[in-house]
Amino acid sequence: QVQLVESGGGSVQAGGSLRLSCAASRNIFKSYCMGWFRQAPGKEREGVATIDTEYTKSYANSVKGRFTISQDIDKNIVYLQMESLKPEDTAMYYCAADFSTADFYPYPCHQTDFHYWGQGTQVTVSS
Repeated sequence: QVQLVESGGGSVQAGGSLRLSCAASRNIFKSYCMGWFRQAPGKEREGVATIDTEYTKSYANSVKGRFTISQDIDKNIVYLQMESLKPEDTAMYYCAADFSTADFYPYPCHQTDFHYWGQGTQVTVSS
């Protein structure tokens, strides 16, 4: 079983920055897709960014140019650097992952059905 643990959330003023981290407890697979999602109160969960072991990245239009997803494959950690934060970025942010025994992750990462989820970390942006 793989556990995902998020960290780095907090409260900032608009225009500020935060970096979220997601650490996977173990990785016995050859490839993976990992992503960040968020859910604000009363709203549906939305995808924010994804990355796979081939460094293919995708971003939601609402965060393009402001958020950057990156990874440390050796440490099984994925990061989400968030810049120029806006009040509408306020949400619970979740890390998700899917793993594969293939040498290269075989599916479009941004369309993956994620099987592992973290508990979430709160991000609050005040105006």
